[in-house]
Amino acid sequence: MDVASQGIWEYIHNRKVDFHGFRVYGYAYVPPTPFRLKDWERYDVSRYVDPGSISPEEGVRSFPATDQEKKYATIQDDLARLAGTKKLDQTIFLLHSPPYKTRLDLAALAGKMIDHVPLDPHVGSIAIRRFIESRQPLLTLHGHIHESARLSASWRDLIGRTHCFSAAHDGPELALIRFDPDHLEAATRRLI
Repeated sequence: MDVASQGIWEYIHNRKVDFHGFRVYGYAYVPPTPFRLKDWERYDVSRYVDPGSISPEEGVRSFPATDQEKKYATIQDDLARLAGTKKLDQTIFLLHSPPYKTRLDLAALAGKMIDHVPLDPHVGSIAIRRFIESRQPLLTLHGHIHESARLSASWRDLIGRTHCFSAAHDGPELALIRFDPDHLEAATRRLI
């Protein structure tokens, strides 16, 4: 059954849709991870890869990507193209990766080292952080770092005027975020 054609959901990776007076953008790529599958990974702001992670040029892919894309595509460039120069104060971004150095991007890496190099427990996207700081969308919704809410004791953060929420969860339950775009401070998160 093709649920998208039945209107149950709409695939919006790297696209914009209008929804009840708001523009909603989707973006699924994350910075390089330690995992071998690279279908949904891009360099963040440069070709730097954190210790212990594998570059987008290495690993395996289940669908082809050009050498140019593997070597040079970045989250930073993709977000600039996706948003263009439009005003974003009435926009919602669905971004798989959370922004860097927030309550939403803590991984269980504190105190761990690789080759005597301490690992940064903040594993979110620098490009996404900079994008939110400079463009100030109304709301960003994230996932990716499942243990973050448990480690930071928060599923939400604020960058300037932008509310950032994460539904990532490392337990057996499903995490649901309920919000009213006109009253984001009253948003709730429920595990079911």
